Amino acid sequence: MDRQMPDADTIRSAVSLALRAPSVHNTQPWLWRIGDESINLYADRSLHLRHTDPDQRDLVLSCGAALHHMRVALAALGWRSEVHRLPNPVDKDHLASLVLHRHHPNEKDVALAAAIPRRRTDRRHYGAWPVPPQYLSRLAQCAEDEGVVFRVLESRGRFAELITDAAAIHTTDSAYQAELATWSGRHGSPDGVPAHSAPIAEITTEGISARQFAWPALAPAPGTDAASDEAEVVMLTTASDDVLSRLRAGEASSAVMLESTVLGLASCPITEPLEVRSTRDQVQSDVLHDSGVPQIAIRVGWAHINADPLPATPRRPVDDFIRPLGS
Repeated sequence: MDRQMPDADTIRSAVSLALRAPSVHNTQPWLWRIGDESINLYADRSLHLRHTDPDQRDLVLSCGAALHHMRVALAALGWRSEVHRLPNPVDKDHLASLVLHRHHPNEKDVALAAAIPRRRTDRRHYGAWPVPPQYLSRLAQCAEDEGVVFRVLESRGRFAELITDAAAIHTTDSAYQAELATWSGRHGSPDGVPAHSAPIAEITTEGISARQFAWPALAPAPGTDAASDEAEVVMLTTASDDVLSRLRAGEASSAVMLESTVLGLASCPITEPLEVRSTRDQVQSDVLHDSGVPQIAIRVGWAHINADPLPATPRRPVDDFIRPLGS
């Protein structure tokens, strides 16, 4: 039996990488509880954004991304994770339990872990180079390995319309706007969306736009042009829409974005049209033609040649996320 536990420093190192996972409005809504024989992921629902994320889809997706980041970090540190998802039916916050086994890291393990601190959510225009089909195949395999369907949106016009419709609904929602203002446009805060990461109203040639955060300060790169943006938009879908499906979709989103980073691609999740019930239903019927439940869209492409590297989005201290199991 090779079941063991890493020492405290190794666990701390893994958590420090896991907390680099993207989360809705950079709320970082997770906790890691450390037991004698397992590492456990819990949702921190005190950070639920009630008006942005009314059914907690984004919160669970965020936790799923952190779970995958943790698996990647542990693998590079010499530990394979045996994952038990939703292990405690009486505790809805307990999303996963990781039982660890000794493991010899391979080249892929190291490359994925090295991508974690380099990955950025890049909401700017992308460059004029198409994403090679073989790269999309690699990203699709990453999602499928997590039990999630990966679809490249061939015709994006209707999806762009639904992004605009969702944004219009949010514009008239004062509670949503207050929540957005609370969690974006920040300077020097360890959570929330920094002003330097939010672009000033950039829209691609097909109308695919990033969420409009409060007080955006990220200027477009010199020479960028919406008409030359050759990014792809991919949708991750599941057969059902329960918590387990959302958690797995979050893991798949992390896998796709980290592999994109390994390949040198920029990436940006798109969730706004899936946060509004009416537009989410229309994405499923009009864009996916009822072939799956849309969980998250991701834009992938080459960063523009003139785009400056984005600074890392701040995170709260690692000690904020670690607790003993049972505390």
